[in-house]
Amino acid sequence: MAPKVTAPKVTSMSPRYAVGIDFGTESARALLVDVADGREIATSVYPYANGVIDERLPDSNVWLEPDWALQDPADYIVAVKRTVPAVLRQSGVDAGDVIGLGIAFTASTLLPATSDGMPLCQLPHYRQQPHAWVKLWKHHAAQAEADRINEIARQRSEPWLPFYGGKISSESFFSKALQILNEAPAVYHAADCLIEAGDWIVWQLTGHQCRNSCAAGYKALWQKDCGFPSQEYFATLHPQLADVVDRKMQREISPWAAKPVG
Repeated sequence: MAPKVTAPKVTSMSPRYAVGIDFGTESARALLVDVADGREIATSVYPYANGVIDERLPDSNVWLEPDWALQDPADYIVAVKRTVPAVLRQSGVDAGDVIGLGIAFTASTLLPATSDGMPLCQLPHYRQQPHAWVKLWKHHAAQAEADRINEIARQRSEPWLPFYGGKISSESFFSKALQILNEAPAVYHAADCLIEAGDWIVWQLTGHQCRNSCAAGYKALWQKDCGFPSQEYFATLHPQLADVVDRKMQREISPWAAKPVG
């Protein structure tokens, strides 16, 4: 007989709550729950103002080629500002009684940013450059880059390739990063940071940049035992990609909420 699973007891006299925000393809959804029993208290949905950008950049005459799918990071910030107050208003819960915030995000959704977290697409000089915007998970215009990543990995018998079924797709992190370098090298070099949008929103909320192991392992070729692929492998893909991990990313990878941040 399976052991009986019981909800954790909350020792405080006052109720405690947690908020989860799911950043999806067209909208973000917030859910407020009672941590004592998981009871759903309130929900709120914010449809992104710019949705999926797959035809033309906002407020511009720059048209996108087929298979592009971008997003505006400003939508993520507005989503937090709209949905969290909304669930608190609906429920009457005091913000001081909320003890946790969980984030879920589509991946790989790649965001080029400066060292202080400013998205390149929010800088006037790069506003009209498609590669400076967020590449959504379903951005499939990097298939040529994915094919090269797979081809070189097979030639070199890279040990990580079998973990991904023998090939990765255009939806993966490095397919999109290599496309930026191939098609817009000025944007690639201007980006101090290439980061998952899910990690970026945590950075904005906490002031601390932390790369999560789920997205890193699933979409960025990271393995707990051996880290990322070698510099030699990246250099074979493109000489200027050799130091992508050390210059554009982080080698410190953690499960979300594994340690205090800030």
